[in-house]
Amino acid sequence: MLNTNETRIKYFFILGFPGILPKYHGPVSALLFLFYLAITMGNIFILVFVKYERSLQKPTYYIFCHLALTDLLFGTVTLPKAISKYWFNDSIISFYSCLVQMFFVHLIGAAHSFILMVMALDRCIAICIPLRYNSLFSNKTVSVLCGISWLVPTMFMVGNIFEILRVPFCNSNIIVQCYCDHMSISNLGCDHVREVKIVALVFAMISLLLPLGFIILSYFVIIAVVLSISSIGGCIKTLSTCTPQLIITCLYYLPRCFYYLANFVGYSFSVPVQIVIVMLYSHIPAAVNPLIYCMQTKDIKEKLKKKLFSWKIDSTTKPM
Repeated sequence: MLNTNETRIKYFFILGFPGILPKYHGPVSALLFLFYLAITMGNIFILVFVKYERSLQKPTYYIFCHLALTDLLFGTVTLPKAISKYWFNDSIISFYSCLVQMFFVHLIGAAHSFILMVMALDRCIAICIPLRYNSLFSNKTVSVLCGISWLVPTMFMVGNIFEILRVPFCNSNIIVQCYCDHMSISNLGCDHVREVKIVALVFAMISLLLPLGFIILSYFVIIAVVLSISSIGGCIKTLSTCTPQLIITCLYYLPRCFYYLANFVGYSFSVPVQIVIVMLYSHIPAAVNPLIYCMQTKDIKEKLKKKLFSWKIDSTTKPM
């Protein structure tokens, strides 16, 4: 145990997954590395593919690029330190490095949530008023909305950083998580903790519940509009164009809602289970989303098929 009575902590100790024996550190680090590899390769592929495929440079795919960027950055911010802990037995992180990690963890998570709201707006306009879609939802509009989605969490997180710097730390300096987040750090404080947690809670409610409420409302509007102008079959066909958006949104929100609701009704998880759940719902969507973009989006899937077919033709016709 690393404890200190100093009000200024110079470093934190990342606990990681409690109870894992040293002989399993290698497999754990290898699994985390595979996660990170899948996240980086998949999301970089999406960013590069949309960048160089001119026919995909449309509002919907720009939104996918912003989501891919958040997934890529989140994995890059959180996983290397967790891998280092088990691969090199490096569990120490400096105080300010921990704050920087916390800043980007919550900034990226909130930005992802706001960008999902922009994605829901995109589908709502495309289905409800398709004739005005191109004039209302241009690439410039998407750039502005996604820029705001990054800017608003940045301002909130700057305020959160100043709040956490007011907190004196006189308890354990062990971060009970695989990376530094606000809850883990604020729990170690011994004064001003309540005020800091209230500020963080308000930020969390705005960045999660506001987009979620808008997303739910937008899909209710979409269903109502489609049912008013077509049959059930036509409704299902139209809603199928929203499949990737719905899957991505559900992967982000459903595990979080389940986890918070379980805690709210009094069902408590053990610390190791909590850490595993948080790591899974934070990183599995980031690894899976690129597959959803490729397999569930018609334009991307068709472009990939053409590319693969042309590469196959080129390889078979190449002289020996």
